[in-house]
Amino acid sequence: MCTAAVYRTKDYYFGRTLDHTRTYTEEVTVTPRRFPLTFGDAGRLDTHYACIGMAYVADGYPLYYDAVNEKGLGMAGLHFVGQAVYRPVQSGMDNIPPYALIPWVLGQCASVSEACALLARTNLIDRPFRPDLPTAELHWMLSDGRESIVVEPGKDGLKIYPNPVEVLTNNPPFPQQCTQLNNYMHLSPRPPENRFAEAIPLRTYSNGMGAIGLPGDLSSPSRFVRAAFMRANSVSGQEEGESVGQFFHILGTVEQPCGCCLTESGELMMTRYTSCCNAVRGIYYYTTYENRQISAVDMYREDLDGSAPVRYPIIRKEQIFAQN
Repeated sequence: MCTAAVYRTKDYYFGRTLDHTRTYTEEVTVTPRRFPLTFGDAGRLDTHYACIGMAYVADGYPLYYDAVNEKGLGMAGLHFVGQAVYRPVQSGMDNIPPYALIPWVLGQCASVSEACALLARTNLIDRPFRPDLPTAELHWMLSDGRESIVVEPGKDGLKIYPNPVEVLTNNPPFPQQCTQLNNYMHLSPRPPENRFAEAIPLRTYSNGMGAIGLPGDLSSPSRFVRAAFMRANSVSGQEEGESVGQFFHILGTVEQPCGCCLTESGELMMTRYTSCCNAVRGIYYYTTYENRQISAVDMYREDLDGSAPVRYPIIRKEQIFAQN
């Protein structure tokens, strides 16, 4: 249960919420250019683009949830339970396990068009990182600040869809998520006009009535509509603080408070973290469920020609500024 989005002012910002029942001690992780990335049957990359993002580092390998590389290409993996289909190894294709798709793409591609060319020869195989980390059912959103796409592994193979909405949640598949937006084309940030009946003198009695009907529940389809509406109509200044703050406000509309969403097994779903990366400047901002203060890690303050990932444990304890 997650939501990803893109936002533009002077720079462009790529980020997501991670909604889950548990954490895996994820960390903000910078993977430098000379850290060897292995991809099973597809070999390894000894040199590649550097990237920054949120990852669970297992046996020294960064398992990225979302990341942005030094060229400004961003990518996030979101749950796609019951829909994702991974295939057997295929001759003549790059056979990549899903856990490695983000470094596979971000390590080699500087743009969405380059990513599309790479993905055309990529076959996602059902291979876990290790037995205690089962293969996650995922689909992915990518953006380079000019265009965005969604990548979905289905029974008919790996599908790539243009994403003019620049938002992604979970189920149903992306084309169906886009189709449902037609049900909400009447929504507006402006006051509504009386189209009910000319003979009945109807009037507004509150601000915000142009958006009556915007879904407010926590389901994937509703979060998709809500995030799409908020992103498309958001207005902020061009400066970094205003831009970052506005991005967090957009994703704040789809956050999940603890106790408001239970899984079928009774586990508590909540927004574990929210991220916002300035993809132009390589600065990764985040908040956590426990800590609402925005923290930041700057990729360019690290040695990007190094050979070992740089890891920053995320700050979970609430940071409150006392003014007196």
